Amino acid sequence: MKAILTKRTIIIFSASLLLAIVTIVSINVFNTAGPVTGIANTITQPVRALASTVARAFGDIFSAIYRYEELEKRNEELVARIAILESNSRAAEELAEENNRLRLLLDFRELHGDYEHEQAAFEGWTSDNFSSTFTINRGYANSNIQRGMAVATEEGVLIGQIYEVGARQSTVITILDTKFSAAANVGRRDTGDESDSSVTVRGDFTYMRSGLLALDMFDDDLIVRRGDTVITSGRGGVFPRGLIVGEVDDVTRSAGGINRFATVRPLLDINSISIVFVITGFENPE
Repeated sequence: MKAILTKRTIIIFSASLLLAIVTIVSINVFNTAGPVTGIANTITQPVRALASTVARAFGDIFSAIYRYEELEKRNEELVARIAILESNSRAAEELAEENNRLRLLLDFRELHGDYEHEQAAFEGWTSDNFSSTFTINRGYANSNIQRGMAVATEEGVLIGQIYEVGARQSTVITILDTKFSAAANVGRRDTGDESDSSVTVRGDFTYMRSGLLALDMFDDDLIVRRGDTVITSGRGGVFPRGLIVGEVDDVTRSAGGINRFATVRPLLDINSISIVFVITGFENPE
Protein backbone atom coordinates (compact mmCIF):
# COMPACT_ATOMS: atom_id res chain seq x y z
CA MET A 1 0.00 0.00 0.00
CA LYS A 2 2.83 2.35 0.85
CA ALA A 3 4.56 1.59 -2.47
CA ILE A 4 1.38 2.31 -4.46
CA LEU A 5 0.95 5.65 -2.68
CA THR A 6 4.52 6.55 -3.34
CA LYS A 7 4.24 5.68 -7.06
CA ARG A 8 0.97 7.64 -7.36
CA THR A 9 2.54 10.64 -5.65
CA ILE A 10 5.50 10.58 -8.07
CA ILE A 11 3.14 10.50 -11.07
CA ILE A 12 1.04 13.43 -9.77
CA PHE A 13 4.14 15.45 -8.96
CA SER A 14 5.63 14.79 -12.41
CA ALA A 15 2.40 15.79 -14.17
CA SER A 16 2.19 18.96 -12.13
CA LEU A 17 5.81 19.83 -12.91
CA LEU A 18 5.25 19.19 -16.64
CA LEU A 19 2.14 21.40 -16.59
CA ALA A 20 4.04 24.18 -14.93
CA ILE A 21 6.90 23.96 -17.50
CA VAL A 22 4.44 24.01 -20.41
CA THR A 23 2.67 27.01 -18.92
CA ILE A 24 5.92 28.94 -18.51
CA VAL A 25 7.02 28.12 -22.06
CA SER A 26 3.64 29.12 -23.46
CA ILE A 27 3.79 32.49 -21.72
CA ASN A 28 7.36 33.14 -22.93
CA VAL A 29 6.82 32.00 -26.51
CA PHE A 30 3.25 33.02 -27.24
CA ASN A 31 3.02 35.88 -24.75
CA THR A 32 -0.14 34.23 -23.38
CA ALA A 33 -1.09 31.52 -20.92
CA GLY A 34 -1.46 29.10 -23.81
CA PRO A 35 -3.89 26.28 -24.47
CA VAL A 36 -2.71 24.08 -21.65
CA THR A 37 -3.33 26.76 -19.05
CA GLY A 38 -6.73 27.46 -20.57
CA ILE A 39 -7.66 23.81 -20.30
CA ALA A 40 -6.44 23.77 -16.71
CA ASN A 41 -8.45 26.87 -15.91
CA THR A 42 -11.55 25.35 -17.46
CA ILE A 43 -11.12 22.14 -15.48
CA THR A 44 -10.49 23.94 -12.17
CA GLN A 45 -13.09 26.71 -12.62
CA PRO A 46 -15.86 24.92 -10.64
CA VAL A 47 -13.39 24.22 -7.88
CA ARG A 48 -12.28 27.87 -7.79
CA ALA A 49 -15.90 29.04 -7.80
CA LEU A 50 -16.71 26.75 -4.90
CA ALA A 51 -13.62 27.93 -3.05
CA SER A 52 -14.66 31.54 -3.59
CA THR A 53 -18.16 30.79 -2.32
CA VAL A 54 -16.80 28.99 0.73
CA ALA A 55 -14.43 31.89 1.38
CA ARG A 56 -17.28 34.41 1.23
CA ALA A 57 -19.37 32.22 3.50
CA PHE A 58 -16.58 32.02 6.06
CA GLY A 59 -16.12 35.78 5.76
CA ASP A 60 -19.80 36.32 6.48
CA ILE A 61 -19.62 33.95 9.46
CA PHE A 62 -16.58 35.70 10.94
CA SER A 63 -18.25 39.08 10.32
CA ALA A 64 -21.42 37.92 12.09
CA ILE A 65 -19.38 36.60 15.03
CA TYR A 66 -17.58 39.93 15.25
CA ARG A 67 -20.87 41.86 15.16
CA TYR A 68 -22.36 39.56 17.82
CA GLU A 69 -19.40 40.16 20.10
CA GLU A 70 -19.73 43.90 19.53
CA LEU A 71 -23.46 43.77 20.29
CA GLU A 72 -22.84 41.68 23.40
CA LYS A 73 -20.28 44.18 24.61
CA ARG A 74 -22.65 47.05 23.86
CA ASN A 75 -25.45 45.27 25.70
CA GLU A 76 -23.26 44.85 28.78
CA GLU A 77 -22.45 48.57 28.68
CA LEU A 78 -26.16 49.45 28.39
CA VAL A 79 -27.06 47.13 31.28
CA ALA A 80 -24.42 48.82 33.43
CA ARG A 81 -25.74 52.27 32.48
CA ILE A 82 -29.33 51.24 33.24
CA ALA A 83 -28.25 49.98 36.68
CA ILE A 84 -26.61 53.35 37.38
CA LEU A 85 -29.71 55.24 36.20
CA GLU A 86 -32.00 53.07 38.33
CA SER A 87 -29.78 53.67 41.35
CA ASN A 88 -29.85 57.43 40.72
CA SER A 89 -33.63 57.30 40.25
CA ARG A 90 -34.11 55.51 43.57
CA ALA A 91 -31.89 58.05 45.30
CA ALA A 92 -33.89 60.89 43.73
CA GLU A 93 -37.19 59.29 44.82
CA GLU A 94 -35.92 58.86 48.38
CA LEU A 95 -34.79 62.49 48.44
CA ALA A 96 -38.17 63.64 47.09
CA GLU A 97 -39.99 61.59 49.75
CA GLU A 98 -37.80 63.06 52.48
CA ASN A 99 -38.44 66.59 51.19
CA ASN A 100 -42.17 65.84 51.11
CA ARG A 101 -42.10 64.60 54.72
CA LEU A 102 -40.31 67.77 55.84
CA ARG A 103 -42.78 69.94 53.92
CA LEU A 104 -45.74 68.17 55.49
CA LEU A 105 -44.23 68.60 58.95
CA LEU A 106 -43.72 72.31 58.33
CA ASP A 107 -47.25 72.71 56.99
CA PHE A 108 -48.73 70.94 60.00
CA ARG A 109 -46.78 73.11 62.44
CA GLU A 110 -47.90 76.27 60.65
CA LEU A 111 -51.56 75.23 60.55
CA HIS A 112 -51.75 73.63 63.98
CA GLY A 113 -49.17 75.27 66.15
CA ASP A 114 -51.38 74.70 69.19
CA TYR A 115 -51.06 70.91 68.89
CA GLU A 116 -48.34 68.71 70.22
CA HIS A 117 -47.80 66.03 67.61
CA GLU A 118 -45.53 63.35 66.23
CA GLN A 119 -45.06 62.43 62.61
CA ALA A 120 -45.43 58.76 61.68
CA ALA A 121 -45.21 56.69 58.51
CA PHE A 122 -47.83 54.26 57.27
CA GLU A 123 -46.56 50.67 57.33
CA GLY A 124 -49.41 48.43 56.23
CA TRP A 125 -53.06 47.54 56.37
CA THR A 126 -54.34 45.01 58.88
CA SER A 127 -57.99 45.33 57.86
CA ASP A 128 -60.57 42.57 57.42
CA ASN A 129 -64.28 42.42 56.64
CA PHE A 130 -65.20 43.75 60.08
CA SER A 131 -62.62 46.47 60.68
CA SER A 132 -60.53 49.16 58.99
CA THR A 133 -57.10 49.53 60.57
CA PHE A 134 -53.49 50.16 59.65
CA THR A 135 -50.12 50.24 61.42
CA ILE A 136 -47.65 53.10 61.82
CA ASN A 137 -43.96 53.08 62.73
CA ARG A 138 -44.35 54.64 66.17
CA GLY A 139 -44.82 52.99 69.57
CA TYR A 140 -44.03 53.47 73.24
CA ALA A 141 -40.30 52.80 72.70
CA ASN A 142 -39.78 55.51 70.06
CA SER A 143 -42.54 58.06 70.75
CA ASN A 144 -45.01 59.47 73.27
CA ILE A 145 -48.00 57.91 71.51
CA GLN A 146 -50.83 56.57 73.66
CA ARG A 147 -54.08 54.75 73.04
CA GLY A 148 -56.97 57.00 72.07
CA MET A 149 -54.91 59.78 70.45
CA ALA A 150 -56.18 61.34 67.22
CA VAL A 151 -54.42 60.63 63.91
CA ALA A 152 -54.70 63.30 61.21
CA THR A 153 -53.17 64.63 58.00
CA GLU A 154 -51.17 67.83 57.69
CA GLU A 155 -54.34 69.66 56.57
CA GLY A 156 -56.10 68.71 59.80
CA VAL A 157 -58.26 65.96 58.30
CA LEU A 158 -59.06 63.29 60.89
CA ILE A 159 -58.02 59.81 59.72
CA GLY A 160 -58.52 57.74 62.82
CA GLN A 161 -57.45 57.01 66.36
CA ILE A 162 -54.65 55.07 68.06
CA TYR A 163 -56.10 51.74 69.16
CA GLU A 164 -53.14 49.60 70.21
CA VAL A 165 -49.60 50.69 71.06
CA GLY A 166 -46.65 48.34 70.61
CA ALA A 167 -42.95 48.88 71.17
CA ARG A 168 -42.20 50.36 67.76
CA GLN A 169 -45.53 49.98 65.97
CA SER A 170 -49.06 51.09 66.72
CA THR A 171 -52.43 50.12 65.28
CA VAL A 172 -54.75 52.88 64.09
CA ILE A 173 -58.48 52.37 63.63
CA THR A 174 -59.68 54.56 60.77
CA ILE A 175 -62.79 56.72 60.95
CA LEU A 176 -64.55 53.99 58.94
CA ASP A 177 -63.96 51.33 61.60
CA THR A 178 -67.01 50.24 63.62
CA LYS A 179 -65.14 50.98 66.87
CA PHE A 180 -64.70 54.66 65.94
CA SER A 181 -66.98 57.46 67.12
CA ALA A 182 -66.48 61.17 67.68
CA ALA A 183 -68.47 64.16 68.84
CA ALA A 184 -68.89 66.54 65.92
CA ASN A 185 -70.61 69.68 64.68
CA VAL A 186 -72.49 69.95 61.38
CA GLY A 187 -75.03 72.31 59.86
CA ARG A 188 -76.84 74.86 62.00
CA ARG A 189 -79.96 75.28 64.06
CA ASP A 190 -82.92 76.99 62.43
CA THR A 191 -82.50 79.63 65.13
CA GLY A 192 -79.15 80.48 63.55
CA ASP A 193 -77.21 79.25 66.58
CA GLU A 194 -74.20 77.40 65.15
CA SER A 195 -72.80 76.58 68.59
CA ASP A 196 -75.49 73.98 69.24
CA SER A 197 -75.15 71.70 66.24
CA SER A 198 -73.72 68.70 68.04
CA VAL A 199 -74.00 65.21 66.57
CA THR A 200 -72.16 61.92 66.81
CA VAL A 201 -70.34 60.58 63.78
CA ARG A 202 -69.23 56.95 63.84
CA GLY A 203 -68.10 54.00 61.84
CA ASP A 204 -70.88 51.68 60.78
CA PHE A 205 -70.63 48.12 59.43
CA THR A 206 -73.38 48.78 56.87
CA TYR A 207 -71.55 51.72 55.32
CA MET A 208 -67.89 50.80 55.97
CA ARG A 209 -67.35 48.91 52.71
CA SER A 210 -68.86 51.83 50.79
CA GLY A 211 -66.31 54.17 52.36
CA LEU A 212 -68.93 56.05 54.40
CA LEU A 213 -69.61 56.88 58.07
CA ALA A 214 -72.91 57.23 59.87
CA LEU A 215 -74.19 60.47 61.37
CA ASP A 216 -76.50 59.50 64.24
CA MET A 217 -80.09 60.65 64.31
CA PHE A 218 -80.79 64.34 64.77
CA ASP A 219 -84.03 66.32 64.97
CA ASP A 220 -85.60 68.65 62.42
CA ASP A 221 -84.36 71.75 64.23
CA LEU A 222 -80.85 70.99 62.99
CA ILE A 223 -80.50 71.96 59.33
CA VAL A 224 -78.13 69.51 57.63
CA ARG A 225 -77.65 69.44 53.88
CA ARG A 226 -75.62 67.36 51.51
CA GLY A 227 -72.09 68.78 51.22
CA ASP A 228 -72.03 70.25 54.75
CA THR A 229 -68.67 69.83 56.48
CA VAL A 230 -68.51 67.64 59.59
CA ILE A 231 -65.84 68.70 62.11
CA THR A 232 -64.91 67.48 65.57
CA SER A 233 -66.50 69.51 68.34
CA GLY A 234 -64.01 68.70 71.08
CA ARG A 235 -66.77 67.55 73.43
CA GLY A 236 -65.53 64.91 75.84
CA GLY A 237 -61.90 65.90 75.33
CA VAL A 238 -61.09 62.86 73.19
CA PHE A 239 -60.35 64.77 70.00
CA PRO A 240 -59.17 68.33 69.50
CA ARG A 241 -61.78 70.71 68.22
CA GLY A 242 -61.83 71.59 64.52
CA LEU A 243 -60.52 68.43 62.82
CA ILE A 244 -62.35 67.72 59.56
CA VAL A 245 -64.12 64.37 59.47
CA GLY A 246 -65.76 64.63 56.06
CA GLU A 247 -68.78 65.93 54.15
CA VAL A 248 -72.43 64.93 54.38
CA ASP A 249 -73.15 62.51 51.55
CA ASP A 250 -76.88 61.95 52.03
CA VAL A 251 -79.63 62.81 54.52
CA THR A 252 -82.41 60.30 55.20
CA ARG A 253 -85.45 60.28 57.48
CA SER A 254 -85.86 57.42 59.94
CA ALA A 255 -88.54 54.79 59.52
CA GLY A 256 -90.70 56.43 62.18
CA GLY A 257 -90.39 59.77 60.44
CA ILE A 258 -89.48 61.63 63.61
CA ASN A 259 -85.71 61.99 63.27
CA ARG A 260 -83.23 62.06 60.46
CA PHE A 261 -79.78 60.53 60.00
CA ALA A 262 -77.05 61.01 57.42
CA THR A 263 -74.04 59.38 55.84
CA VAL A 264 -70.67 61.11 55.74
CA ARG A 265 -67.96 60.69 53.12
CA PRO A 266 -64.30 61.25 54.16
CA LEU A 267 -62.55 64.09 52.36
CA LEU A 268 -59.74 61.89 51.10
CA ASP A 269 -59.02 58.30 50.17
CA ILE A 270 -57.63 56.70 53.32
CA ASN A 271 -55.87 54.08 51.19
CA SER A 272 -53.62 56.80 49.77
CA ILE A 273 -52.18 57.84 53.15
CA SER A 274 -48.41 57.49 53.61
CA ILE A 275 -47.54 60.09 56.28
CA VAL A 276 -49.74 60.90 59.29
CA PHE A 277 -49.58 63.05 62.41
CA VAL A 278 -50.48 61.75 65.85
CA ILE A 279 -51.80 64.56 68.04
CA THR A 280 -50.24 63.93 71.44
CA GLY A 281 -51.43 67.08 73.17
CA PHE A 282 -53.99 69.87 72.66
CA GLU A 283 -56.20 72.36 74.46
CA ASN A 284 -59.77 72.84 73.32
CA PRO A 285 -61.05 76.41 73.62
CA GLU A 286 -63.99 76.91 75.98
